[in-house]
Formats: sequence, structure tokens, C-alpha cells
Amino acid sequence: MPEAEGYGVVLRQSGDSNARARLIGALVLVVAALTATALSIGWIWTRADAVMPVDLPSGNPGLRTVSPSIKPSATPPPKGSVIGSQIVATNKDTMPIMGSAWTNTGERSGQYGGAAIWLTVHKNYNGGGADWGNYVSFGQLTPTFKVTSTPAGLKAAATQAGSRAIIGLYGEGAKISGTTHKAITVDGRKGHEITTRVAVSTPKLKETFSTVLIAVVDRGDGTAAVSIGDIAGSTPTWIQVWRTKVSQIKINR
Repeated sequence: MPEAEGYGVVLRQSGDSNARARLIGALVLVVAALTATALSIGWIWTRADAVMPVDLPSGNPGLRTVSPSIKPSATPPPKGSVIGSQIVATNKDTMPIMGSAWTNTGERSGQYGGAAIWLTVHKNYNGGGADWGNYVSFGQLTPTFKVTSTPAGLKAAATQAGSRAIIGLYGEGAKISGTTHKAITVDGRKGHEITTRVAVSTPKLKETFSTVLIAVVDRGDGTAAVSIGDIAGSTPTWIQVWRTKVSQIKINR
């Protein structure tokens, strides 16, 4: 079974190495562009009703960058790792993995110093080697976005992290609906959670939406720990599992 790079991303049984290399190159561009245009991507939360449902990419997704785009930095951003039963960010914050069936995969939701895990829900759903599944990442919101420890500041941080994740996972044309916000407390620190639905439309796949969940936790130094959950509409039980794992995040003090 080929390793999946994220919820909704299709990889073929053959040519996985080349697809991975192309995908990583595209993601470097996406992350760099998103970092440079942090204030411009919040539009997805206010203009969601004005766009059509997104057709998810096949093979090399050729992710679009936001405008204006910039050349990727010569120094790639740090990466976290999955060690044992923990997702470990570069700053040594930790989040438990979702379960033994979940596997290590590439981080593509815009995390700084993060890592991600994957669970296949529909294997080879189109008969052409395409898999569909759930995705969870954990890391840090880019340090260029300064987090303030107020309800409004944490909501803004969660919106920033969510915009990066939605664009990274589904592109700028994603249609979201049913967005909710709530304050959370994790490891004795204040945070914010956003839950939204992303419309899904791809041939031969019996999924009409996925639930994207964003949690940010104030680290107390102007930065935020971030977890992104992207859960197939047909597997809602994983939503509560994600929330349980978020409640067990540990901030490296």
C-alpha cells in the first residue's frame, strides 16, 4: 500500500517516489508563499459561500500558491517526527497518535516543525490505485504570526492555522460550511478550536464532505501549538478521538 501524503491526495501504485518528490517541491512553494502572505489567506473563512465544491487532485496535485508567490527559502523549514506513540514537534511539544492503525506520513497542512499521520478509509476506491483516508498533523504555527493570549488573539491564530491547512490540503477553491468556534484549555493553557466541513466531489468516491478540525494552544511565548484533523465524513467517530488526543498535548516548557 503506498504511503498517503494527506487526506484527499491521490497517489498511484507506481511512480510513488517521483510523485513524492514532486509533491514535496510543490509543498515547499505553498508553505513559503503562505508564510509570506499570512494576512491574505483569511478570505477562505469569509468568502466560503462564494466558491464551488472542489474536485480533489489526482496524482501530482500541482498545488496552487496564494498571490503574490515568492521563491522558496534556501533553508527548508524544520520538521517534526513520529516517535513511538507520539507526534513530536521540532520544539519538543508532543501529541499522542490517533491509534496503532495510523501510519507516519508527510506533513502538508502548513505546520512549522510538525509531522503527520494517516489512516486509509477507502483503499483503491477508483480501481486505479487511489486511496482516501483521514489525516492528522501536529506542530507549531509559523513564528512570523505572533499570538496574543486573548480570546480574540487565539481565535485569530486558529483562523490563520485553519486557512493554511485548508489551502494546503484542498486548494484555494475549497468550499467550507458549518464552521463553529469554541475556547479550549490544554495542558493548563488557553486555546481555540475551529470545526468546519469541506465539500468533496471526486469520481467513484462515496464521500461528500470531510470534517476539518483546527486546535491551537497558547505556548506562552507568542507562538502556538497546532493540531489539524481531517476526518472523512463517513468516519465521524474519529472526531472525538482527535479531541481526546488534543486534550493530551504536552507543551515543552
